[in-house]
Amino acid sequence: MSEYSLSKAMKKFISESNLRNGIRAVQIESIWEEIMGKTIAKYTDKIEIINQTLFITTPVGSLKNELMYQKPQIIERVNEKFGEKVITNVVIR
Repeated sequence: MSEYSLSKAMKKFISESNLRNGIRAVQIESIWEEIMGKTIAKYTDKIEIINQTLFITTPVGSLKNELMYQKPQIIERVNEKFGEKVITNVVIR
């Protein structure tokens, strides 16, 4: 039987379980301002990840339009921050 540190055991458990997406969804909310900046974070109501799709909700029409043009950059920034391919699509609501 091989031995794991608690950290390695937790990472292995999370990567092999269905909890991974739920944890990522919580993480994205905590780092959203860091990824996109204070202004965008301030006017974003809800951010969630469902099946590799990032859903962004904002009531500001001009921000929706701006985010539509930034989809490739958002995908790149989020995936870079997590160090792996976490999202493949962005939906603006």
